Amino acid sequence: MKITVCGKGGCGKSTVTTLLAKELARMGKKVLVVDSDESNFGLHRQLGVELPRDFTEYFGGKDKAFKTMMTSGILDAMKLSAFARKFFSEDFTMADIPEEYYSEKDGVKLMSSGKIHKANEGCACTMNSILEQFVAHLTLAEDEIALLDMEAGVEHFGRGTDNSVDGILMIVDPSFESLRLSVKIADLSTSIGKPIWFCLNKVTEEAAQMMEEEVGKHGAIIGRMPLDHDLALAGLTGTELQMTIAPVREMAQFLIH
Repeated sequence: MKITVCGKGGCGKSTVTTLLAKELARMGKKVLVVDSDESNFGLHRQLGVELPRDFTEYFGGKDKAFKTMMTSGILDAMKLSAFARKFFSEDFTMADIPEEYYSEKDGVKLMSSGKIHKANEGCACTMNSILEQFVAHLTLAEDEIALLDMEAGVEHFGRGTDNSVDGILMIVDPSFESLRLSVKIADLSTSIGKPIWFCLNKVTEEAAQMMEEEVGKHGAIIGRMPLDHDLALAGLTGTELQMTIAPVREMAQFLIH
């Protein structure tokens, strides 16, 4: 399966992605986590690995790839090498990803579409175009799962990245903005024929009923994660998430079965 993990900023996308990836790996799955957020510099620390090289560099870097695509079209741009062209014209597998562009630990691979490293370097359009093609041509075996940790909001729907996934997992925190966004993401997922699942995160006793009632109107709630001091502290210190959490195990079992 290829699964988009999305939601508003700060809702816990990377935390849930990390915990879910590790749980799926413990269940014997080969997991690929795709860091699709150009402003997120913490996901690799939660997974306990080094930040991999930007995958955009494989195609000559953002500037070169952008200029070539603008003048020659995307397939001509991939004449950089026969292997690079494969990512845009043929199906490929997790094993085909060049090893210098991912980090790996305990059955979980992490790759990054690219980051904004300096001021005035331009938008993330090239990285997003490469990501869209990457997801479209990635072919997975039965024991393989890809989790796409997206940037906040709904732009990935506009780019068409979600057209090639098997399901959408939205993380919802106890905020009015997140509840309202759940309506929009449910509508967008339905419009492209993708199942939408929800994980309620940072749930307090006071917020639980309202979150259940509002979000449950728009799709299946497959996870309910309470506000957790240890998770919050790990997020603050940037340490690896190594805990096992029952709601995450339940989500992993749901996705597998």
